Amino acid sequence: VICAASLVVGYKTKLMACLSWYLYLSLTLRNTWLNFILDRYFHYMLFYSMFLPMSNVWSVDSMLLEKSGNDKAKAVTNEIVTIATIAMKAQVLWIYLDAGLGKYNDPLKGWTWDADPLPALDTYARHTVAARYLYALLTPVGLRLMTPTVVWAEILSVPTALLGSYLGKRNIVLSAIGLICSLHIGIAFSVRNSVLLSSVACAAWCVFLPPTSDDLVCQQQIKVRSQKAKKKGLAIPSLLIIPMVLGSIWFETMSEECNQSMKHVYSTLLHNRWNVFIGAEEYVTWEIAPGRLADGSVVDVWGQKDTIDWAMPGTGAPSTSSSRPGRWRSFPYLAELDGEEGEALWGYLCKQWDDENGVVNGQNAGRKLLRYNFFMLQADVMPNMGFSATRKRLIHSRDCTKIIEKKEGPKSESSTSEL
Repeated sequence: VICAASLVVGYKTKLMACLSWYLYLSLTLRNTWLNFILDRYFHYMLFYSMFLPMSNVWSVDSMLLEKSGNDKAKAVTNEIVTIATIAMKAQVLWIYLDAGLGKYNDPLKGWTWDADPLPALDTYARHTVAARYLYALLTPVGLRLMTPTVVWAEILSVPTALLGSYLGKRNIVLSAIGLICSLHIGIAFSVRNSVLLSSVACAAWCVFLPPTSDDLVCQQQIKVRSQKAKKKGLAIPSLLIIPMVLGSIWFETMSEECNQSMKHVYSTLLHNRWNVFIGAEEYVTWEIAPGRLADGSVVDVWGQKDTIDWAMPGTGAPSTSSSRPGRWRSFPYLAELDGEEGEALWGYLCKQWDDENGVVNGQNAGRKLLRYNFFMLQADVMPNMGFSATRKRLIHSRDCTKIIEKKEGPKSESSTSEL
């Protein structure tokens, strides 16, 4: 929290960026099964932020440097183009090309005008109340017309911004930034649990913001630092950024399947694919875990509720997301884990329920979870906001008493029967 707050206000910016990247990476490496696209965004943005001139303006660091009267303040403010800014722009270019071309090459043509049976936007604009209003306003015909524009917006937005920067056309750059940010804002309102991802995606575009006229005048007036200082300031970023870029290229193009295992640290460091929302959503998925307590009552362990509801989750609108937000959406229940990994995965739900319901040292024993069944439910997406009948699939059955026997040793028959 301290690192994040310091990074926001720009105090000890480079140090805080280094610490933030290290701490976030260490967090994601604790369980690589839970990593998803948001983690990749944070990983690359925090990595490049260690070398970006983020503290040059609008920061506590720049204010302190300016008050000190040091000539270094003017030289630092003059720094606009670095190897980090080039690498960051190349990273954003790759993100949107990978995402856009993935949609363009969708074998089912879900992002085209003649998508059959439904275009992608028709299937995604159902998750929130705002999305339902959008659906009613545009109608299925309007959503079908808009669907292909998303693909071309992703493919052409970064090249347009780069072209505008090369030509010195400020309005072209700002238009490209405004277009893609409006797309992400629309996603934030239309898809549940996507606000943070959309915010980070918009923040990445700050690297494309063109310099103001004052910046350009200042750039002409300030003397360039010595060649020795330039080389010194370029050496460390180059030694770290170039291997990261080359490593990502190797990992995504030349590495073998065994090298891409989630168990490798470098697979998390170098993973650089962004082809999400590739096709139209054919069905919605959610989860439920009915569990039996010691007092005989039945609860939803996954939804953490005292009632069982098999209906599609969501407040005022259908939702493909889990009843649990955040990293719980990446809960790897389809990974077919067994042994120690399976024990850690499924046993945690037993432990979490008991901990949150105060089942400690015999207290509140009636709320103790004895067993549960974990189901995955699905419903096909139909035209006109319709969905098919729900179908369910049993993923795992868990006897929570076995965990206690393993940790506390064998129990007598009488104590086991009491459970």
